[in-house]
Amino acid sequence: MVCMKFYETGSIDMDWITNIVTITEILGTIAFSISGAMVAIRKRMDILGVIVLGVVTATGGGMIRDVLLGNTPPMAFRDGSYVTWATITAVVVFILVDRQWHEKSPQWLDAFLNVVDAIGLGVFAVMGVRAAIHNGYGDNGFLSIFVGVLTGVGGGLLRDMMAGEVPKIFRKRIYAVAALLGAMAYYYTVETLFAEAAAIVFGSLLVVCVRMLATHFQWNLPRARYGMDQEAPAKGKNG
Repeated sequence: MVCMKFYETGSIDMDWITNIVTITEILGTIAFSISGAMVAIRKRMDILGVIVLGVVTATGGGMIRDVLLGNTPPMAFRDGSYVTWATITAVVVFILVDRQWHEKSPQWLDAFLNVVDAIGLGVFAVMGVRAAIHNGYGDNGFLSIFVGVLTGVGGGLLRDMMAGEVPKIFRKRIYAVAALLGAMAYYYTVETLFAEAAAIVFGSLLVVCVRMLATHFQWNLPRARYGMDQEAPAKGKNG
């Protein structure tokens, strides 16, 4: 059974793995909360809107994952720590922006937001696959990888819809494709790498690297030519 032998071996310190997973999920939660909070601020929402969008972005993918896997109520409602981390992060972002922190280094802001969004995407794509495997679906690669992709893009999808924007997965440079590659990388290496932690890091970093390369080289999926001459020119290289 693909990916299941790895979890059945007793050679792994599961407490250590649990700590790695927890730290990774907190990192992804903070990264996505920053992304959501900044979108809310750009949409001129008040502090409640900033917090809500930050929390939804950080936890939305995980909630979609849990519903798909039948883990209800979702972990975000059973363990308040993730909502707490997301809320604190959104409030800190609001305070920093309110004090015009972002205007001190405007040239770095878009790049920073692109990086944190890529980190969140990578972390949750991998964690989604891991959750599917741990729920007994390790022999079903399509389901596990599909759940991983939805976990990665779900929070951003809800964020963009709530903010009244076309979701990034339909317009930004290979956004969902990057999540797909990271999810596949984790699924197919978790058995072969010497530690599960290595597979987690590998899958997550692959997503980040693909997103950064897509931004730098302006890689895009093909789009129909119809109406493209009416589009406004892209602002900058960050995507």
